[in-house]
Parts: sequence; C-alpha cells; structure tokens
Amino acid sequence: MDSLLPDEADVREQRAGRTVLAILTIDDDIQLFRGNRSNFVDLIRTGQSMGFIVYVLTVKNLLLTRSSLKGYVFNEAEDSWQQRLLPFPDVIYNRIPLREDEIQPAVRQKINACRKHPRVTLFNPAFFNKWDLFEWLRLSKLTKPYIPLTRKLVSVTSLERMMRKHSYLYLKPESGKAGKGIMTIKVHAEKQLPYRLRIQENKKSTTYNCSTLHKLWSRIQKQSGNEAYIAQQGIKLASFQDRRFDLRALVQKNQRGQWDITGIGARIAGASSITTHVPRGGMIEDPEKLLINSFNEEQARKLLIKAKNAAVLIAKQIERASGQQLGEMSLDLGVDSVGNMWFFEANSKPMKFDEPHIRQKSLERVFHYGAYLARTKLEKAGGA
Repeated sequence: MDSLLPDEADVREQRAGRTVLAILTIDDDIQLFRGNRSNFVDLIRTGQSMGFIVYVLTVKNLLLTRSSLKGYVFNEAEDSWQQRLLPFPDVIYNRIPLREDEIQPAVRQKINACRKHPRVTLFNPAFFNKWDLFEWLRLSKLTKPYIPLTRKLVSVTSLERMMRKHSYLYLKPESGKAGKGIMTIKVHAEKQLPYRLRIQENKKSTTYNCSTLHKLWSRIQKQSGNEAYIAQQGIKLASFQDRRFDLRALVQKNQRGQWDITGIGARIAGASSITTHVPRGGMIEDPEKLLINSFNEEQARKLLIKAKNAAVLIAKQIERASGQQLGEMSLDLGVDSVGNMWFFEANSKPMKFDEPHIRQKSLERVFHYGAYLARTKLEKAGGA
C-alpha cells in the first residue's frame, strides 16, 4: 500500500490553495478505522463537490510535526478505501465514534495536544456528560427555564427527596447514548406496591413493582451497576395517538461561524418504549403535524419558532460554559401537554438525520463552518 503514496511535492501540488478538512477517528485492526463509513463517504463527496480536500484521519496517523499525513480516501470506482499521503489539514472534524474510544489515554492526549497546537483547528473535542450539560445550562438565566429539576443519583435519601416533589422521574446514565440504560419511576401512593420502575431494553421495557423504597433502590443499583446516573423530573409530554413525542433539533455553525438551526425533526416513542429513540422502536414524524394534532395551527407555529430559538440559545450557552470549540450538536427538546418547552439532551456528535432536507444541509454546513475556520486562521496568521 505504501508504494502507492505520492511524494511530498505531489502533495503540495494537490493542495493548490484548497481547504483541507480531515475527519478524525481511531484505528481498527480489522477494518482500518472505526466510524460510520456511509457518513464519511457522504462527507467526502459533499466536501469535494464544494472544492475541499477531505479525508479520514486516524489519531495514530495525526502527527503534528509533519506537513503531510497518511489518510484514507474513498475510491468510487473500486468501492473501497485507500490510504494516501495527503496535506496536513486546515481543519479537523472529530468523529471518534464511541466514548470508550475517546477516553483512551493516547486519544485524549492527542486531542489535548491538538487543542493547544497553533497549527491545528479542531472542533467538537469530546462527547458531553449529561450532568455537565445541566450544570452549564443552569448558569444562564436564559437557558435555566428549559431545564427539568435534575440531581445526581447518589443515595436512597436523595431519591426519596426528589420523589416527594415529583411522582414521576427519569433516571439516566451520565454518559449514556441513544436511550441506553434509561429507567423511569412512577409513584402510586395508594397502591400496595407503590413504586413502579420501568427499565428500557432494546425496543421494549420491563416493569418492576416494588413495595418499599429500599427494594426499589436495590433494584436500581443492580441495574445501574457502578455507572454514574442522574435523576430528573419526569415531564408529561404532548402525545400523538397515545404515544409521546419529542423534537430533535440540529444546530450547526454557519459560514459566518455563528450558531444556526439546520432543521427540526420529531420522534414518536415506540409502543412499549420509554424513549423516543429510533433504535429503541421510535418513529420519525413531521413536527408540525404532531404539534397541530396536540395544539392548534397557530400554537404549533409558535412552538416551532420557540423550539428553534431555544435550540440556538442552548447551543451558545453549552459552548460558552464548556470552554470548547464546537461546530454542531443535536438537541432533544420536549413540549409538555400545556405547551411548555423542555431541554433533555444534547449530543456533540449528532447521528445522521433521516429527513433528507436536514441531512443534505447538515453535510454542507460542516464545510461552511470548516471554510470559516480556515479563513479565520489565515487572517490571524496574516495579522500576526
């Protein structure tokens, strides 16, 4: 494979004033690198059509002192990935797919080195932690009203205190993804077994009815293992045909480097699921249709505008409070049965949106923001 690599002069010629964006991931012994390959192909095609040089770069091949790096490009004719020598990137887009990959010491070390290095512009440096998100959003009077009451789940006493205020709670792993590990508690004080615990499994949930708080707590501990959890006030979400729904907003930076809404979709909970995530049996729907069904046309229109404004406000506050350079995030927002807006979750590495109009715009925006970052870096260098 190495014999096919061009020399440094070829690489310089190849750049010819074009912006270079590398998609960062990690090595894989079996399949060269990890990550969503079809997403990477879509990114490469979009970037090339917009005049960029785009390639997949692994952490191991990201050598900060080199002017050219070994990266992977997709060969359309052969439908295969090939390694080439490519110019050092102007911008690095972090798409390391899993939290476990990202917390490896060598990976964290490299990302931290990138953040400090004058040559490197990297965005989306890490996955979010759920507890941090709520802490960050509590700091601003503009975003605080969107947050349900949220506490760390540390003891049976703290759980009891929350259940006195709210008879319906969500328990979520701090580092969870796509609804994995979520549980709900409902308290029916009048019943013989007053505590109802539902645990999310693949596309369904299992319910346990517990007679005492201590039995409930030991069942929760057994389920959560040593993982850190948060407890959150349950919200009675608006529903469609007796199934709850929430909104998925995609916010990205635009060509001016400003947060902007790329699109809003909606997800309806699976028939026996406690979350709206599609891998857990959730369904994709048109948000306007669902909101009109729950409210009326005028109110639905106002709620959609409110959701878009809230998403941009929240993204700005997360970036400000995290101290990180972010370029995109997806947000889960809920509307309760009386029309209040709530924030539940943000993902710094959004999955592909299935709505075609959102999908296409989301790919282009990565490069709009990439071009902005490269231009800003050049201006700084010129002005130094």
